[in-house]
Order: sequence, then C-alpha cells, then structure tokens
Amino acid sequence: MLQLDYQLFELINNLTEKISFLNPIMIFLASRAEYLFYAAVIIYWFTRTDKNRRMVFVALVSAAIGLGISVVLGDFFYRDRPFVAHEVFQLVPHAVNASFPSDHATASFAIAMSIWFYRRKEGWLWLALAAAISFSRVWVGVHYPLDVTTGMVNGVLCALLIHLVFSKWSPAKKLLEGILKIYNKIEQSIWKKK
Repeated sequence: MLQLDYQLFELINNLTEKISFLNPIMIFLASRAEYLFYAAVIIYWFTRTDKNRRMVFVALVSAAIGLGISVVLGDFFYRDRPFVAHEVFQLVPHAVNASFPSDHATASFAIAMSIWFYRRKEGWLWLALAAAISFSRVWVGVHYPLDVTTGMVNGVLCALLIHLVFSKWSPAKKLLEGILKIYNKIEQSIWKKK
C-alpha cells in the first residue's frame, strides 16, 4: 500500500515540472489558503446569527478534536515527509516532522464539512477549497496522498460526529445554547458601552 501511495505521490509531484504554470497556485493553496478558513470562521461568527455561531462552534470543536486525533495518529504511525525520504520537487519549506496524517486536510475538511451541514450551497465551495488545499500539499512535496486522504476522513468524521452531538443530543444542545446565550449577553454589553 505504501508503495502505491509513493507511486501516486510521484505522479502528482512530477506535475510541478510538466505543468509548472500551476505551481504558484499550488504554492498559494498549500501555504496560504488555510487563512481563508480562519477568515470565514471570524466573518461567520460576527454576522451575529445564532445559526452561524452554532456552525462556527461546531467547526472549531470538530477541527480541535480532529487535530488532536492527528497528533495521536502521527505518534503511533510516524511517517517521514516525502522530501525527507525521497528526492522530490519541494516547492514550499516545511519542518521535518510527521507527515501522517495531514493537519491541513484534517482542519480544512472539519471546518468545510461543518459549514456544509448548516449552509449547503456555500459548504460545497468550502469542501472544494479543502480538497484543493489537500491536493496541493501533495503537489508541493510535503505530503503523500494517504496523508491527505486520512486527514480528510478524520476531518469529515469529526465534523459529522460533533454535528450529530450538538444537533441531536439534548444535553449538548442545551450546553451550546447556554454558551451562545452567555456570549451574546457579553457582546451586547460591550456594544452598548461604545
């Protein structure tokens, strides 16, 4: 399986030479596009609708749990980055740490899937961006396909589980509503003072 993963990695990573005009786009996606997710979370939160705030809360909890799982998986199934183990076309600098699974894929899919649960039309765009980020991480030489696929599955499953917990389980729903109610009161008192 790892041999097949490496062959697929080579196929994608070699595109840096064959279709080099896409390299700047892939570099942006691999190293900067994650900031679009951060901006989205902030913008959705401050649009001041309870639906958006529920969505952001679920997205952040999903991403945090997914990233925690990634750390555990990385410790148990440590795998060197492609640029450590092989000669690759590495387009972005990266620390020499665990390649498996991809934190970028985990977090971006956890957030994108959470958005999809609340806003289907926009959610598809965020899922497409998460997929593009994941693909670009292989293109630029910092992840294997299995790394980003596992990160994607991890992020999607965490988002699904957390969404179900906060939408179907009464104690969690009440907790979330309580947190939002307290936050809204604090925010209203701040806005009134100004």
